[in-house]
Amino acid sequence: MSIILIIIMAATGIISYLGFSNGAIFEKYKFSVSAIQQRKEYLRLLSSGFLHADWMHLIFNMLTLYFFGPIVIGSFGEIGFVIIYFGSILLGNLFSLYLYKNQAWYSAIGASGGVSGILFAAIAIFPFIGIYMFFIPIPIPGYIFGALYFGYSVYMMLNPRQHDNIGHAAHLGGAFFGLVYAVAVAPAQAMEHAIYLGIMAIPLIYMGYMVFVKKRIG
Repeated sequence: MSIILIIIMAATGIISYLGFSNGAIFEKYKFSVSAIQQRKEYLRLLSSGFLHADWMHLIFNMLTLYFFGPIVIGSFGEIGFVIIYFGSILLGNLFSLYLYKNQAWYSAIGASGGVSGILFAAIAIFPFIGIYMFFIPIPIPGYIFGALYFGYSVYMMLNPRQHDNIGHAAHLGGAFFGLVYAVAVAPAQAMEHAIYLGIMAIPLIYMGYMVFVKKRIG
């Protein structure tokens, strides 16, 4: 396994554990709209990616990173992996900040934005990669999983009354970064699978229209 992947997973595990046992650390480094806007604590845009709500949250994210990180490293190298991972965390949180800028109470934690970026960079290169979901005994092709994932995330983000305590905006922003990075760096492979990536991206296009044209925000 890549030493970079090991370092990121270990650092995330250690910092998350510290956050579990020390509320001051958790509060200081989580994503917080009010802290970022009012006190200019921009470090939170990245530091929140090293904190998690509980062990299940942490383990799920790290397992996904463990399985799909090597695929991305094999396709884009360790530098590409680092760019995708941290770029996805950053863009996911910036998108959340844009959406919830008028909701000072909004806060979030987790590496899910970065993990989503890694997952969707892998799907962009290998759209038929098998992905297992809970209670489904057979693998789902990556592009179908991606379409379902985007569709659900967009629906939940645009309908805040359907609250499930998940930061869908961060997931979508991160996934978008990973997808776009993969297409930009490996355009030949992206064109080869353009129809599948296009199907997967339909919910993202709808989201872009609703958020940036219709201004349905927060």
